[in-house]
Amino acid sequence: MICFPNAKINVGLHVLSKRNDGYHNLETLLYPIGLKDALEIIPTSTGNTKQYGAIEANQEKTVNPVTSARYRFHQTGLPLTGVAEGNLVIKALQQVKKRREIPPIDIHLLKKIPSGAGLGGGSSDGAFMLQLLNETFQLQFSEEELKRMAAMLGADAPFFIGNRPALATGIGDQLEPVDLDLSRYFLLLVKPNIEVSTKAAYAMVTPAVPEVSIREIIRQPVHEWRQALKNDFEPPVFKKYPAIARIKQQLYEMGALYASMSGSGSSVYALFEGEPKEPAWQESFPSCFTWCHQPLLPS
Repeated sequence: MICFPNAKINVGLHVLSKRNDGYHNLETLLYPIGLKDALEIIPTSTGNTKQYGAIEANQEKTVNPVTSARYRFHQTGLPLTGVAEGNLVIKALQQVKKRREIPPIDIHLLKKIPSGAGLGGGSSDGAFMLQLLNETFQLQFSEEELKRMAAMLGADAPFFIGNRPALATGIGDQLEPVDLDLSRYFLLLVKPNIEVSTKAAYAMVTPAVPEVSIREIIRQPVHEWRQALKNDFEPPVFKKYPAIARIKQQLYEMGALYASMSGSGSSVYALFEGEPKEPAWQESFPSCFTWCHQPLLPS
């Protein structure tokens, strides 16, 4: 079976306070968009020894007939670093294998969502893997059980189980559905060849509670968001990486109604009334990953 894990953007992001456990309390709105990876799993025979040529992440696992199963991991598309065990697709498989018996599988992941971009691509892959295993092998996990397993993968992974616009609070794991529909706008996404460390970004932010919450700001028309809707990571990240700040300014010069960095960066997105044409967006950001589409319709 195959599925298509999608990215998300952060519509506003407030870092409210630092917690005793070292994490931070946040307020942000997570919104799904149509930029997608492709993830496929294929049940395979234990006697099948065919190997796939791919990156270092390709691994062969031995069988424990009760708690684990062999898998082979094949990744193409945008490059990833590290070995298979560090990929959230494999961590999702491990979460399921703790609870259910899974037969041997081949896993194919086609990466289209850039990493280090603030788009949640890895978390989405992991969350979709949980759902794909659940559906393929009829494991009968409930949505709440899937969300609990997703939370073990990362704070924003549970969002992709419901995959609907949601206000995220706590460390980003407390989700409240939000009635926000951006489907009439075009979204232009630009990701420079810069990776921003999330840990470093948090270290540069001074937490503070804003006067107006994101919940209230998004009730305003989109063309009024520019003055009120902020991402707290932008000032320190823009200071360290001026190229990201220039991308945001260029998007406004192209006529964007609203532009923002997503998460801790480094991608910047903009909302337009119509498809941006002047100047041609494909040529406006050399050496950057660019993608333009109408945002994913809320479920």
